[in-house]
Amino acid sequence: MISSDANGHDPVELGELELSVMQLIWQHAAENGAISAEQVRKDLGRPLKDSTIRTVLRRLEEKGYLTHTVEGRTYFYRPAEARQRVAGRAVKRIIDWFCDGSVEALLVGMVDSEVLDQKELTRLAERIAAAKKGKR
Repeated sequence: MISSDANGHDPVELGELELSVMQLIWQHAAENGAISAEQVRKDLGRPLKDSTIRTVLRRLEEKGYLTHTVEGRTYFYRPAEARQRVAGRAVKRIIDWFCDGSVEALLVGMVDSEVLDQKELTRLAERIAAAKKGKR
């Protein structure tokens, strides 16, 4: 499997628990900055052992999704990349897999499947036009 990031891991390879942890950490980082393993365990709202959470956090760090700092004996985790950047890589992978690399084919499929409506298409067109203006 070819990966689209420098660390050799692909965002679509995240397991369900890993994704839940990353969503929690992205949300927490936007509001408060770094988060401890204990806070992750509490905020997940699942009956998971502390060792399970620490293992998931360590694996996410090994995959390049998290970084940590240490204060005393407590590790504090924060995302290594913004959620939008990771999402962009995941979408790129989907485009490569299912649409032969064609963004247009993806967008047409999203319109046909009613994922995007006319209002969203108009907003996208406006953002594309603004981006083109900015590059001139």
